Amino acid sequence: MAKKVVPKGKTQKVKKEGKKLSALYDVSGSSIKRKNKSCPKCGPGMFMAAHKTRSVCGKCQYTEYKQKE
Repeated sequence: MAKKVVPKGKTQKVKKEGKKLSALYDVSGSSIKRKNKSCPKCGPGMFMAAHKTRSVCGKCQYTEYKQKE
């Protein structure tokens, strides 16, 4: 397969793949519950990203580290 030639000065857009909604929400019947924690500093509207070793708020950068077992 030949490499695609892009004219000088133009860039290609890269599509990002996001998480599916089923990975972020727990749906049962008519109720919807968020899986991730909310930030204690920002309030109930901001949710924290869940990583392997920590949870991080995207707005204020508040970080909670998980306990090692």
